[in-house]
Amino acid sequence: MAKETGKTHVVVTGAAGFIGSHLCERLVAEGHRVTGLDSFNRFYSPAVKRRNLAGLLAGARFRLVRGDIRDAAALDQAIGRGADALIHLAAMAGVRPSMERPALYQSINVEGTVQVLEAARRRGIRHVVFGSSSSVYGDASRVPFREDDPAVQPISVYAATKRAGELLCHTYASAYGLPITMLRFFTVYGPRQRPDLAIHKFARLMLRGEPIPFFGDGSMQRDFTYVDDIVAGVLAALRRPAGLRLFNLGSDRPVRLDELIRALEQALGLSARLARRPVPVGDVSRTWADLTRARQELGYAPRTRLEDGLARFVRWLRAEGRGRGS
Repeated sequence: MAKETGKTHVVVTGAAGFIGSHLCERLVAEGHRVTGLDSFNRFYSPAVKRRNLAGLLAGARFRLVRGDIRDAAALDQAIGRGADALIHLAAMAGVRPSMERPALYQSINVEGTVQVLEAARRRGIRHVVFGSSSSVYGDASRVPFREDDPAVQPISVYAATKRAGELLCHTYASAYGLPITMLRFFTVYGPRQRPDLAIHKFARLMLRGEPIPFFGDGSMQRDFTYVDDIVAGVLAALRRPAGLRLFNLGSDRPVRLDELIRALEQALGLSARLARRPVPVGDVSRTWADLTRARQELGYAPRTRLEDGLARFVRWLRAEGRGRGS
């Protein structure tokens, strides 16, 4: 993005979501003009998403367009008279729900991505950043996961749709010369995290004194990555358009499920009650990001330890509860 600071227009799809709202705040704080596009679907409460944007809507540098990424007119309205870059985060998220509603995931995540790329091509966007997922690696045996691993055996519908989105990016970059950066996010957490995700779900259950679902023997591992580190990686990628590039954004520190629960107990000052269950269909046994490429090309350097990130998340969660009178 070469324009003078303050005159750069960035469109963010999925702006009202967890990562999207944090990203929009950072872009505005850096002086960019931001248009957010969001459908406010009911995957989780639209009221939560509206709260995510409350601070942004009070400022002059942020504009919100309510619309679906499958709607070409909504995309054209978001881009307006021109935008310099487009960050595509909007998607139906979640591995387990995708196995129950595969057609909806295909429609939004694949057809929607086609519409976004078409709008970018049609309106002369100079750089697209696509938010993908570590789930595309499937249950790979070689760790850590590297960007040049095949990623041809996704084991959930969600993962398959994200891999399809990456392949579409390859096509548009090759056919039209559209600069696209693809980012594979690894298990993002922090304030505003979606309520269906493990850390948020476990913490709320523990605060209510209810048992938490404990899948398998506790050896399942995830590369938990704090949202501020992810946002820093997205911004670094945004500043470096270079043809077609792919990067992992993670922490490079996988954590076992049983270790996560112990860390949450420490952050909350509570003991967890476990409801043991089999591992769900579509869940991978572990994720682990190789960050060599992201470090070398983007200067990406995740800084947040799990203990510190959980402490910040718990402070937000308790403040959120007080703010809603609970």
